[in-house]
Amino acid sequence: MRVLLIGANGYIGRFVADRLLADPAVQLTALGRGDDADVRFDLATGSPGALTRFLDAVHPGVVVNCAGATRGGARDLTRHNTVAVATVCEALRRSGCGARLVQIGCGSEYGPSQPGSSTAEDAVPRPGGPYGVSKLAATELVLGSGLDAVVLRVFSPAGPGTPAGSPLGRLAEAMRRAMQAGDGELKLAGLGVQRDFVDVRDVARAVHAASLSAAQGVINIGSGRAVRLRDAATVLARVAGYGGALNELDAPAGPLRGTIGHPRGDMDHAVPVAYPYPDGCGSWQQADVRTARDRLGWRPRINLEESLADIWMEAACRI
Repeated sequence: MRVLLIGANGYIGRFVADRLLADPAVQLTALGRGDDADVRFDLATGSPGALTRFLDAVHPGVVVNCAGATRGGARDLTRHNTVAVATVCEALRRSGCGARLVQIGCGSEYGPSQPGSSTAEDAVPRPGGPYGVSKLAATELVLGSGLDAVVLRVFSPAGPGTPAGSPLGRLAEAMRRAMQAGDGELKLAGLGVQRDFVDVRDVARAVHAASLSAAQGVINIGSGRAVRLRDAATVLARVAGYGGALNELDAPAGPLRGTIGHPRGDMDHAVPVAYPYPDGCGSWQQADVRTARDRLGWRPRINLEESLADIWMEAACRI
């Protein structure tokens, strides 16, 4: 099976590449903007015609799109998350390869949900920020393309390689700095937020399964369990051997709001944010993952403690 992987150098893409390369039946070609890609191509600026010619030459059976942006203004997010997907869909429609498309979506497409609830694929998406809007628009393009396609809505990926700017990445960095400074108290904001964390290696397994399946539409990929960031911080402290106190900062009045991972004193330099929760998902998010079980035969295998241990191992190497 020939697989074209777009975004192989990204956080999720690296693990998808490893998973696909471990399958002896897969012939993998990586397309991306970096010099180490098999083929250099920028989806945000490249034309569908140019991508079509490449697809006709390689003739993949599956195209996996892990490319995209998580940060930036609305214009950049739209270009990298929406326009890029429009290019992929149009190129696949023009190509004679007939490839299946596996698109990586995100839980932010749903937006805020009711505390205590599990979000299923039939929930009406109401993204609460520009990132979720750009990813939802991409999903709609895929679903309306007429292609053999599936969108995996990944909730909050965790584990090795977790970006330093993510909630768990900021938490690990704050703890590293506290331990390095011998600080017996770590003050953080946003510890009451609850998210559905899923290990990035389990996400890669889901992509592999989706590539081999005939499932179409939207499929949630998560652990099926919301975890309070305070509880994640407690587990991380145990893994790291940090014996100090974990205390939560009160959110300041007005438009300034601190985010998790700011150590004591950093609140003086808080910057305005457009949304109380950067991912636009409010205080609670939990995936209903029954569809992934039923249609992909997929279940998460790696627990959050193992994911946090890997995050801490990488953070500790910076000491």
